[in-house]
Amino acid sequence: MAKNKAHRGKNRLPLILTVGLALVFLVITIAASLFLLSWVRGIASDSGILPGVSASSSDSPYVQRKPGQIIPTWIGTERVTVLLLGIDERQQENGPFRTDTMMLLTLDPSTLQAGVLSVPRDLWVPIPGYDQARINTAHFLGDLYDYPGGGPALAMEAVEYNLGVPITYYARFNFQGFVDFIDLIGGVDIYVEKTIHDSAYPTSDYGTEVLHIEPGQHHFDGEMALKYARTRHGSSDFERAQRQQQILLAALDRITSLGMLPQLATKADAFLATLDQSVHTDMTLDEMIALAGLALEVNRDEIRFGVIDNTCTQNYVTPEGAQVLVPLRDRMREVRDYVFGTVDAEGQALVEQEAATISVLNGTQQAGLAESASQYLSANGTAVAYFGNADRQDYAQSLVVLNRPKPATASQLVTLLGLPETAMVNGANATAEYDIVVVLGADYQTPSP
Repeated sequence: MAKNKAHRGKNRLPLILTVGLALVFLVITIAASLFLLSWVRGIASDSGILPGVSASSSDSPYVQRKPGQIIPTWIGTERVTVLLLGIDERQQENGPFRTDTMMLLTLDPSTLQAGVLSVPRDLWVPIPGYDQARINTAHFLGDLYDYPGGGPALAMEAVEYNLGVPITYYARFNFQGFVDFIDLIGGVDIYVEKTIHDSAYPTSDYGTEVLHIEPGQHHFDGEMALKYARTRHGSSDFERAQRQQQILLAALDRITSLGMLPQLATKADAFLATLDQSVHTDMTLDEMIALAGLALEVNRDEIRFGVIDNTCTQNYVTPEGAQVLVPLRDRMREVRDYVFGTVDAEGQALVEQEAATISVLNGTQQAGLAESASQYLSANGTAVAYFGNADRQDYAQSLVVLNRPKPATASQLVTLLGLPETAMVNGANATAEYDIVVVLGADYQTPSP
């Protein structure tokens, strides 16, 4: 699902209700809000609220809408990862802004594996095209120096470069949008584990105030939810990230409570009015709704949460006196791999657990192709049990056929062989000798060593 990042602009969709419910809390709240979004989409299109937005078309290659189908279907097979950017934008300021919050929200359409990874703003990393800096300055630099695609594009580049994961989309929101969203869903219920006392919580007028929250069960409105999510006095950025993830789950609980969706539907105009100026994204409307339909199938209890915390970083003071966090990249990769579903909670590789048997077959007239591919896979740690010729030699497209569910191994094969995710298909022979059969077609090109 690669995109030309030079053309990733600040597509500010007027249907910000969709963004507010389905994108800002993608993977977490998107499933619960699907039908509300579709309802609002129809109201907006019929009433002319959204001029130029078609109710039945999509310009995305990852979305399909059949005749008469109200909700579009997500047909992409590659993992979707959204970079969520929270900026401290104030009415009296014009920017550019640094990011106060950075999260990766990820969903694999093939396995329905989903995860949320929080990235600390003080992470000291190389910014592509610039020197070492806090990762939260990437957005600032991108807007300041007119980077193609602006601040979000450079922030995406920086996260991709330092975490080694491709990012599909971004969603950037300011904190007033967060406050309004929480208020419109009626607040959130939060259990506070320990006393929070911040004697200098920053206010919008550049002053400070005392923030004190006792342990126990609380019902927070938007303002208090924001304060709970943002404060870091007496705690760390890592605990702050965990509180932000707690807010996401609380929002999910609120939206999915019995009878909540009809109440939200009556507030459609309020969502549109209050969030229009709060969220920017490069997703299309149909992409958001189609992903919502896909996310309906995700098991919430299996969503993986991770924070790049003190186990993944080391404190460091720069020559200029700035206190930053230097990444311990081996540990950071472990957390990333857990959230993205390539290892289990104990850190054991899922590919090893699957212990899949693999057959590689040559579906072309190029002699020795299966053998060379098998040698390449073996050299990269993936054993092949058998190689030979396929049933015919005119396959145009390569296939990775799963006779039994071995998704981690299949994904690894696709990556190693440079094949598209669409090459993965389910086999019809459950009694086949091999768990996975790779058929090399005319589209296959031998990878470089």
